Amino acid sequence: MSLRRIALDVLLEITQGGKYANLALKSALKSAEHSDAAWVSALVYETLDRLILIDYIIDAHAKGKMNPKIRGILRLGVCQALFMDTPESAACNETVKLTSEIGKGALKGFVNGVMRNICRTGLDSLKLPDDPIDRLSVKHSYPRWLAEEYYNKYGVEFTEQMLSYRHTGMTIRAQAPYTSAELEESLRTRGLPYMRGNLIPDAFKLERGFDVQNDELFTSGKLTVQSESAMLVCRACEPKRDMYLLDACCAPGGKTAYLSMLMENTGRIDAWEVHPHRAKLAENTLLRLGVKNAVVKVRDASASTDDGDGIYDALLLDVPCSGLGVLGKPDVRYAKSPETLDELSILQYSILSNCCKLVKVGGAIIYATCTVSSRENECVIDRFISEHKDFCAEGLAECVPECLKARVKNSMLQLFPHIDDTEGFFIARIVRKA
Repeated sequence: MSLRRIALDVLLEITQGGKYANLALKSALKSAEHSDAAWVSALVYETLDRLILIDYIIDAHAKGKMNPKIRGILRLGVCQALFMDTPESAACNETVKLTSEIGKGALKGFVNGVMRNICRTGLDSLKLPDDPIDRLSVKHSYPRWLAEEYYNKYGVEFTEQMLSYRHTGMTIRAQAPYTSAELEESLRTRGLPYMRGNLIPDAFKLERGFDVQNDELFTSGKLTVQSESAMLVCRACEPKRDMYLLDACCAPGGKTAYLSMLMENTGRIDAWEVHPHRAKLAENTLLRLGVKNAVVKVRDASASTDDGDGIYDALLLDVPCSGLGVLGKPDVRYAKSPETLDELSILQYSILSNCCKLVKVGGAIIYATCTVSSRENECVIDRFISEHKDFCAEGLAECVPECLKARVKNSMLQLFPHIDDTEGFFIARIVRKA
């Protein structure tokens, strides 16, 4: 089976079958050579990242209904010809060959004609829609409803900047007892270009990624991959030695591990996860990183609890969300709908309202998502505060770096990839008053 056939099968699993891109690629490439796997992954992710634009280009040259496999072949071919380093002639020829490989040889002429017309006209003559929302949707390959939501909230210029941002690097940190100084020396020795974090001193931002999961520093628990925004969420909990914390939605375990490190592996962290397989993932993360003070439990944070009143010093509620602020996951945006966000906001509110009494009076709840959607963020917090008079939103500005303090409003902060060079997390700090 050719690499392009593998890419096609993966793309169809995602676009037709609803499978997550990372899982589809992992399954398809488990026996592939590293360089081959990297190329297929790059092709699939680049195609997904520009999917709506690619379809817009295809539809300008091929009218009428199209077989999903043929559309998939053309999507990959157009991506290679217009957005990757593949020579146009090679992209055309290989796309035609792929048509035969899947048993659609009768359509070779059609595929060849469409590809050569697209290559001939290129991007220079492409006319995008005049409507500003349609234009944002097509140009940046975001579903129209989502482009409209961002347009209405942020305006065209800000939305344009946010949707056009592309991040290709990787952010890592050391896990104690391995130190940041030791990690920095290792990066220098390897010749890996990096910058220290703008928001979190523990963060090392690499210009390019590497095969981290097979790296000795990773497997031995000396380093882990974690965004600055995720680290900032943990620091907002103000973790200290001997505290008793709840991480109520803990998988895959990275935040629990960072909380543990900030607590110097003392005290206790209860780490809940509703899905058993993800709870196991969190356990493996904590084991790899040498965490001794956390206990993972399969628990549903949205269900009523009889654990007691006021037992934790602080709660971290990194609730399930749409993931629309996550970098490097273009498939996420196509799998969501306005109804999805409404359903998630109900779940998020349920988790917050069910867990809130577990924090001590004077203790803080850190509510976090990795999305820029108001209905999952500010709307959830505003509703909670209005319906729970013994809680108030306060104190977040004192927990964030100086460069972010002015952006904290009502103890809420929205991070943006194009401004902060990290994932688009939302963070709110709520304090129990009685």
